[in-house]
Amino acid sequence: MSSLSPFPLEGGCACRAVRYRVETAPLFVHCCHCRWCQRETGASFALNALIEADRVTLLGDEPEVVLTPSQSGKGQKIARCPTCRVAVWSNYAGAGDAVRFVRVGTLDDPDRLEPDIHIQTSSKQPWVVLPAGVPAVPHFYRIGEHWPEASLERRRALAAAAGVAGQVRGHGGNER
Repeated sequence: MSSLSPFPLEGGCACRAVRYRVETAPLFVHCCHCRWCQRETGASFALNALIEADRVTLLGDEPEVVLTPSQSGKGQKIARCPTCRVAVWSNYAGAGDAVRFVRVGTLDDPDRLEPDIHIQTSSKQPWVVLPAGVPAVPHFYRIGEHWPEASLERRRALAAAAGVAGQVRGHGGNER
C-alpha cells in the first residue's frame, strides 16, 4: 500500500490554461451510459466525480460556463476552457452550483478514480462490458442505497447550508 494520500488530485483542459485541484475524495463517481451523455461527450459514457464546489480549487484560468440543455429538461452548466473548449466539469440543476460533476478524464491521473456505480445501463453500448463487483443500474438509483455514509453526511451538510428542506439531487436532478 502506498504511503501517499490519493488526494489532492490535479487536472485541467488540453491546453493547460484551465487547471484545478480536487482537494478531497469525491462524494461518488458515476459512469453514465445514457444516450444524452454519449451524444454530449462523443463517447460511450461519461465518467464524473461528484464533489462539493468548495472542494475544487481553481489553479489556472477561469473556465467559461456554457448553458446547455439536459435530458431532465432543467439544463446544465458546462465549465469549458475558453481556449481549447474542453469541458472540465458540469453543474446540473438538481444539485445546483454546490456540486461539481468533474470530468474524470480531465484529471492528470484519471486512473485514480474508478466508478462507484454504472448508471443508465439500459442504453449502454452493447459492446461495453461492465466490470464485475461494481453496482450497475438500468436507470438512476436511490442515493441512500449506494453512497457511503460519509458521503451521505456531506450531502446532508450541503442541503443544510443551502437551507433546503429537500435533498441535493444527482445527475440531471432525476434521483429516485
